Amino acid sequence: MKRLPLRVALMEAERTLADAGVASPRADAEWLAVHVLGVDRGRLAAVPLVDADVVEALQTLVARRATREPLQHILGTAVLGPAEVAVGPGVFIPRPETEVLLEWGLKQIADVPSPLVVDLCTGSGALALAIAGCRPDARVHAVEADPGALVWTRRNADTHAAAGGTPITVHAADVRWNDLLVEHEAKVDLVVCNPPYVPDGTPVPAEVADWDPPGAVFGGPDGLEIIRAVITTAAGLLRHGGWLGIEHDDTHGESVPALFARRRVFSDVADHLDWTGRPRFVTARRSPLGS
Repeated sequence: MKRLPLRVALMEAERTLADAGVASPRADAEWLAVHVLGVDRGRLAAVPLVDADVVEALQTLVARRATREPLQHILGTAVLGPAEVAVGPGVFIPRPETEVLLEWGLKQIADVPSPLVVDLCTGSGALALAIAGCRPDARVHAVEADPGALVWTRRNADTHAAAGGTPITVHAADVRWNDLLVEHEAKVDLVVCNPPYVPDGTPVPAEVADWDPPGAVFGGPDGLEIIRAVITTAAGLLRHGGWLGIEHDDTHGESVPALFARRRVFSDVADHLDWTGRPRFVTARRSPLGS
């Protein structure tokens, strides 16, 4: 069988993806090659020649990506911290920006034994499972309202547990419910949330517009509809001294902290930048007793 240079195939793939408007054509071409070859990305340079059928398989995947089908859908998985979750149509794809929220959340519970953690608007369950993966002693609850997304949440939770991870508890529930997790009222150490927060009508990339569920992306006219509900719910769930972190749109660097400023139950309100230097998530503390 004829063998062909992988370098040439990757250059052609990159060119095709760049012409299609893909934001990271080189990286995507390499990840697709990794998927086809079954090797680590760092070892691609050690694969000078490949069979013609490998090139054909790569070209097939590149053609899919050129339609702006998300890379994660083609690969079948997305990664957040230590968690690798299955994703596909019907569930929001975890983004690298959420890694910063994950790191912050883990710091807040670093000295808390067997922390009680709630992940609201969990989607694929990536954030909840990443926390469970880093803190096997944590009691993690993942909340999701959308039935389509819940299929993925439960699938990923089951896979995590089957692999020996500490099980998480999945709830089919809405953050706007007044009685959400009332059995844990004033007991939770950490609440995290990556809610739908893009203001309605905002232009978004084709990968988002055509593939992510709109209900997981858009958060009302100002993008704050679900965030307001999360703040209210977290105020009831958190113990005194417990922490809340909410991801938000990069236009919300002032408006979301302002929502907390109206709630006297919170203190230590701060907004944080993501890796690109854009406002990305706000954190606050349920005021300790006596403060």
